[in-house]
Amino acid sequence: MDTVKKLSEDSAPVPGQTVQVTIEDIAFGGEGVGRVNEFVVFVPFVAPGETVEVEWTEVKKRFGRARLRQILKPSPDRVAPACRYFGECGGCQYQHLSYPAQLQIKHKQASDLFQRIGGIDPAKVEPVIPCPEPYGYRNRIMIRSQWDKFKQALNIGFLRADDRLVVDIEECKIAEPALNEEIRRVRLNPPPKGGIKVVLRAEAEGWEVPRDSFFQNNFFLLPKLVETVAARLRDGGSRFLIDAYCGVGFFSIELASLVEEFAGVEVDTAAIQAARRNAKSRGLTNGQFLSGRAEEMLPRMLGRFEAGATTVILDPPRTGCPPKMLEALRKTGPRQVLYVSCHPATLARDLNVLCAGNVFEVTKIVPLDMFPQTQHMECVADVRLTKRPSSNA
Repeated sequence: MDTVKKLSEDSAPVPGQTVQVTIEDIAFGGEGVGRVNEFVVFVPFVAPGETVEVEWTEVKKRFGRARLRQILKPSPDRVAPACRYFGECGGCQYQHLSYPAQLQIKHKQASDLFQRIGGIDPAKVEPVIPCPEPYGYRNRIMIRSQWDKFKQALNIGFLRADDRLVVDIEECKIAEPALNEEIRRVRLNPPPKGGIKVVLRAEAEGWEVPRDSFFQNNFFLLPKLVETVAARLRDGGSRFLIDAYCGVGFFSIELASLVEEFAGVEVDTAAIQAARRNAKSRGLTNGQFLSGRAEEMLPRMLGRFEAGATTVILDPPRTGCPPKMLEALRKTGPRQVLYVSCHPATLARDLNVLCAGNVFEVTKIVPLDMFPQTQHMECVADVRLTKRPSSNA
């Protein structure tokens, strides 16, 4: 066994050097955080309170990254990962932690992040709603093919945790069983070459979803997500609903009975056509779906619906809302904005913009664990208008 090298007070770490460190926290993104003298070190696959031996892999001026070599004092929250590829495959970050510990870590991460980036009181962040199925929940995955020159064959699977190479996998523990059957089918009929991505998707029962259109990737927690958004919509008291980035109409269709009239907006033409058919199959007559960019159509729609009696639902991509959308919301001033996001950092950034000058105020944030075993989480932010915006807001 290599001897653990101690750093003197004035020495800097170098790649390849090993050191003992106590993990103080888990950062957003899944890496453990520790300190070695004045250096902050980030280490994956650890737990708060653990003492571990690590090897430096990257050193910057005030921080570095290291790989886990040995667990010297394990956390009581540490469990055996269910997946044989965990630690090598980059898809999961938390399989080594008990599920209650994952939920606690995600709640702290969300609270810290919203306070640091958005200045939001941590008391406004609710406990994370757990998923009833922490494994076998994911209904959409993308597997990749890459030529392995050493074994002279294709690797078919996911990107590694530590580089851009592909890990060859036969199953995915967080994917629905039907998708694991699809993985086996792809492996029996592999792509003709490397560099090809294959999207596998389980059917959303009762919904028409075009192949390339968005739909939530966890059917098991979907009822809780709808319940959460519906509760905030009722509490806001709006009579009208605008579903921006509506996709195939999921939120507006599920919430149609709670408002007098609704409109969904989506730039994906195939998704809008599917949304119209999804609404028609349910006999809905109090709404419509419009094709176009939400940020461009919002002012006209709020003029028609009466801004002071309207809730706008935002469910944008991970990159968040474009500045033009946030500007349109601040200028038109709807009664309530319900922002649904799978990326807390971009959500916090956008909430900071929305709430500047006290035009809007965040009343509650509800995290949901739509992505167990991973660093990701879904959040629903309830934002209310506090004053009519000025024309130059």
